[in-house]
Amino acid sequence: MAKAKTTVEDFRASSADQLGDQLSKLKKEQFNLRFQRANGQLEKTSRIREVRKQVARIMTVMNEQRRKAG
Repeated sequence: MAKAKTTVEDFRASSADQLGDQLSKLKKEQFNLRFQRANGQLEKTSRIREVRKQVARIMTVMNEQRRKAG
């Protein structure tokens, strides 16, 4: 299940609502990955790091947009 890489430029082109939706999806996936790791069912351990970095990228872009608006 390969997911498309999303770049920062893609995030910057998105609206605040879209970013919020993506952030909530990634947070749910992050929770599920942590749960799988705790149960010993996680196969692709690198996905945890990928999700964590994408969450950070989205939050950075959201903060940039807030600073521009206010």
